[in-house]
Amino acid sequence: MITVYRITTVQWSRELTASGNAARWNSKGRYVIYTAESRALACLENLVHRSGEGDNRLYKVMLITIPASVKVEVIDISKLKKDWFVMEQYPYCQSIGNDWLQKQQSAILKVPSVVIKKEYNYLINPQHPDFKKIKLSATEDFDFDSRI
Repeated sequence: MITVYRITTVQWSRELTASGNAARWNSKGRYVIYTAESRALACLENLVHRSGEGDNRLYKVMLITIPASVKVEVIDISKLKKDWFVMEQYPYCQSIGNDWLQKQQSAILKVPSVVIKKEYNYLINPQHPDFKKIKLSATEDFDFDSRI
């Protein structure tokens, strides 16, 4: 079993949903739930993307349980373009994620983090048949340190 983390505003913290917004590993209209392997990485990923908006009291950390029976596909960083992490390579990364979504071979895609090298994010495909096995196991208050 793997536990992954997602920090979001309280309104989105009660269930596993995806926005369909474009991100590094998916194009607009492709539904993916982004999670991280630790609370710390989820915090940093959130800070990078939220641009300082919001109030600490509005944030929750979601603990999501992925059973061992759910297949996890892993992106091998050594097989990616050398500059895969730069903004200009979004279309390249999105094509990898879109291909993963289309093939439906796994419910989880483990991808390298840009924010912290050698750490990983876990993408969840809510359209995969194994999605029903993945559970929101807990939701906790999350306070960003006021210095960040």
